[in-house]
Amino acid sequence: MSRIDLTNPDQITDERAETLAQIKGAFGLVPNMFRAVANSPAALRSMWAQFGALGNGKLGAKLGEMVAVAVADRNRCDYCLSAHTMLGKKAGATAEEMTNAQSGRSDDPRAAAVLTLATTLVDHRGRLTDADVQAARDAGLSQEEIVETVAHVALNVFTNYINVALDVPVDFTRVSLTR
Repeated sequence: MSRIDLTNPDQITDERAETLAQIKGAFGLVPNMFRAVANSPAALRSMWAQFGALGNGKLGAKLGEMVAVAVADRNRCDYCLSAHTMLGKKAGATAEEMTNAQSGRSDDPRAAAVLTLATTLVDHRGRLTDADVQAARDAGLSQEEIVETVAHVALNVFTNYINVALDVPVDFTRVSLTR
């Protein structure tokens, strides 16, 4: 049971209606996370805009979803782990790639570098060292990719906190946390 009311998208007629319609168009329904966040029009606009911007970024949808599952597992957010595993597969990742990403690993060197940076950010609460950034550069990540990785982590921490703090019911096929 959610700790906050889940809005009914069919009963919303204010500024949130357009955003919720876009979300429904993207998913075929309005997932519970967005129904919870819709209690705040500002939070809803912010979250949806961030997903849109980062989904079209340098890292791409597949790698963005891989970051999302790594962050979700570390933050013990089964909602996001379940949702982003499904979205990662939809973006072209294999089940094995998503399972490895959940643990912060990848056979692809670029993805591995991004996941290492992302998990280091979460594990150290954003406090990267010069060596962490240099390792990302040495692995071939551009400044754009480094900044975008930080942005993906920040967005996913936001969504993880919404779902964990408010106990939002999972409405995707549940994936088990490893941590």
